[in-house]
This record gives sequence, C-alpha cells and structure tokens, in this order.
Amino acid sequence: MMIPVRCFTCGNVVGEHWEEFKERAREGDEDPGEVLEDLGVDRHCCRRMLVSHRDLVDVVSPYQ
Repeated sequence: MMIPVRCFTCGNVVGEHWEEFKERAREGDEDPGEVLEDLGVDRHCCRRMLVSHRDLVDVVSPYQ
C-alpha cells in the first residue's frame, strides 16, 4: 500500500520523507540510519514506519 501520512504511534508526519528516503536508502548506497538522521526523523516509531514499509500499490491496484 502507500506510505501512511502520519506515524501510527506518535502522529508525526512521516509521509513527506518517503520519496527522498526511498531514493537515497533503497536505491542508493547510503545507510538508511544516516539518511533518516539527515531527514530529521529521530523517533524510533517514525523510523519504523519508513524502514519497514513495502510499496505494494502496484501489486494491489489491479484487484481494486
């Protein structure tokens, strides 16, 4: 599915960081922890939202 706009635990906005995190950490050679620090994502719950997310919208969309 798509990245949630806010963290489920604390309510901070995390959706705005998804595109840059994906480009730098998943498709690049940078360490995900360093990318999150550069983006200003400090809380563990918010980090979890970005690190553990799988983009499944292309997989699910044909069935809707």
